Amino acid sequence: MRLILASAACLALLGACSNGEKTARYLIDPPDSGQRVADRLGTAELKDVSLPDYAAGDEVSWQTADGAVRSNTKQLWADDPQRAFTLTLARTISDISGATVIAEPWPLSEPPRRTLEVRVEKALALADGSYRLSGRYFVGDSAAGGANQARSFDIRIPLADAGPAAIARAQSQAIAQLAGQIATLSGPGRSIRTSSAPMPRIDDIFSQPLPPLEGS
Repeated sequence: MRLILASAACLALLGACSNGEKTARYLIDPPDSGQRVADRLGTAELKDVSLPDYAAGDEVSWQTADGAVRSNTKQLWADDPQRAFTLTLARTISDISGATVIAEPWPLSEPPRRTLEVRVEKALALADGSYRLSGRYFVGDSAAGGANQARSFDIRIPLADAGPAAIARAQSQAIAQLAGQIATLSGPGRSIRTSSAPMPRIDDIFSQPLPPLEGS
């Protein structure tokens, strides 16, 4: 009898632990700011966004008053953070500017004119009641005379409260602001001109027509 009761208790405990309703998952979904700017990117491939370890994990993280970064196994992101950040940023830049910005791998037969890389140094809800998104972004243009960009960003969004839902909303707003900054190629940094034409690709070389044979 005791064995039966113990087994029933274990099953009940396992059922409670596996209850999906006790786990909350949060989306990254930037609001439409209504901002519209000129297309300065044309076609661009966005490389996978580089995130700090704490921001790349499944759990929503925040900083406490003692400076520690903490998280809760019941409060998760709804999608892989790197994938969600990359896809959302590409879509938002495109929506704002009309540019064709697509996350890697590039799916079109016509190659992109530019490459875009974002390296996030901080993406965290801070103990001071704000969400901070900071780092650098790089736009590569291999065409002769093309403008390459190396610029930084440091965005802060006030948090409505300390909960994960507020963190998700603040991160979404920060991504929208970052998209606007990249679309306008703004922020501290510099523009570097490409000084020489790119080396031809192997497939381009072999796609050229052969010269006529002598005497033909």
